[in-house]
Amino acid sequence: MKIFKITVIYAVNHFKKELKEFYYSSEIEQMLYIVFLHYFNLNRIDLTLSKNHHLLEQDFNKITKVIDELKQHKPLAHIIGEWEFYGINLKINRHTLIPRQETEELVQMIINDNNNEEQLFILDIGTGTGCIALALKKNLPQANVHAFDVSWDALEIAIENAKRNELTVTFKNVDILKWKSQNEKYNVIVSNPPYITKKEKHLMAKNILDYEPHLALFVENGESMLFYDAIAEYALRHLKRNGKLYFEINENYRNDVMGLLKDKKFKNINIVKDINGKDRIVSCNLD
Repeated sequence: MKIFKITVIYAVNHFKKELKEFYYSSEIEQMLYIVFLHYFNLNRIDLTLSKNHHLLEQDFNKITKVIDELKQHKPLAHIIGEWEFYGINLKINRHTLIPRQETEELVQMIINDNNNEEQLFILDIGTGTGCIALALKKNLPQANVHAFDVSWDALEIAIENAKRNELTVTFKNVDILKWKSQNEKYNVIVSNPPYITKKEKHLMAKNILDYEPHLALFVENGESMLFYDAIAEYALRHLKRNGKLYFEINENYRNDVMGLLKDKKFKNINIVKDINGKDRIVSCNLD
């Protein structure tokens, strides 16, 4: 097969140069490592050691195709069709939100809080890719994990992700706004629900608006607390004694969520900031 007189280091510099007007340098660096690891199985050290190696024509074409799609603001997760989250590999498509680093912090908090529990029943509401449920199952293997989502399309991806990671989670197609369940009781209920109002769409980045599922992002105007309220009510009925409720939030809704939980008599309401110093996680429990 024809070999270009193009080296790995040339391709690396080309990637950075072509995208510098579109992304911050830190973003480009991160995407670069993901692309070379995904397509060529080259990690950071390999890139340095292989910098003078030549690329095949088809390999350089893959890189240029990725660059073109990134210039159109297509998320890298959608370009490569998968994403790493808390040590597990997840299939991604347009029916699922791309898992964020902040959500890894939520998972870490739940693991830390519950690591010593011998028996655990966990529910993830609005599971999407299954990222939270699967990461918790992997790191809390004693847990019996259930996950709800209103979207069948998202559940298909979550089920596939469970299979590819050899993890057992019970998935159900549930609209939490309408769900009248029986007698399930959980030690932990967790959710990162929709809260962005439709009038706020213009504030969203193009790559999110164009490629991520609006069902998982938006609520009607004036209903930013809709899912928080419904999930808190569900938790009142279905958390075991001393059970814990965890939400991921937008910092702008900190006081609204706290007020809602106080009104419903939850105890030990705690706000945790994310790695960027923003209020991101709310936890509380029942007596």
